[in-house]
Amino acid sequence: MTREADLLELATDIALEAGALAKRRRAEGVSIAATKSAIADIVTDADREVEALIRARLAAARPDDGFLGEESGAEEGASGITWVVDPIDGTVNYAYGIPAYAVSIAAVEGPPHPQTWTALAGAVFAPAMGELFAASRGDGAWLGDERLHVNDEAPAGALLATGFGYDPATHDGDLARVRRVMPVARDLRRIGAASLDLAYVAAGRLDGYFERGLNPWDHAAGALLVIEAGGRVGGYRGAAAGSAMTIAAGDAVYRAIEEIIEG
Repeated sequence: MTREADLLELATDIALEAGALAKRRRAEGVSIAATKSAIADIVTDADREVEALIRARLAAARPDDGFLGEESGAEEGASGITWVVDPIDGTVNYAYGIPAYAVSIAAVEGPPHPQTWTALAGAVFAPAMGELFAASRGDGAWLGDERLHVNDEAPAGALLATGFGYDPATHDGDLARVRRVMPVARDLRRIGAASLDLAYVAAGRLDGYFERGLNPWDHAAGALLVIEAGGRVGGYRGAAAGSAMTIAAGDAVYRAIEEIIEG
């Protein structure tokens, strides 16, 4: 097996185990542990428990690797590989019983900074729907045995997804951006989990996705899915995807979104 295949096998195995734990805790009832950046930015006890499980499994299998998790922060490793983890992406959905949440695990080469790393493997597992999206560099993106491909064109208008940050001060700008994009859209979806937005772009369920304010763990695995499915992922004016902007789509839709957002 290649290095990327080995990393992907580990990522998928742990994502399935972590997702099963998250689903079990959801069935038992969710308790809010804390709020973070804003009143709407919550963390549950399950977020912390699932991340602890993922981190323990990774440490046992690859003790020299680095780690970057939403709940427990960054730790440099000695191997050159960093694991970028969102234990439950879509925590608000999860807390409310909406099944659009996912475990996102990516292995990247380099430090925990999207502008400098190279994504090697990524898994996005949606436990409530039983869907495991997986990709490794150079070997495509997959949903089970189905190879994924982005939609190349959207002649009747693009089905797009976006999201809104937790800070109310940013909402006017987000809504203004949506108004500018809507003329090229068939319709708009707001799923509430960036990893699933990106997985759905890779699978052709969405034509494109854009959002300001993402953290590295929000897009590390999903971006690789889109790229390996033949799509593009980036930020403003050729920059890497990140907090300023993340755009993901097939080439034609990507260019249309990029032109409107940067215009």
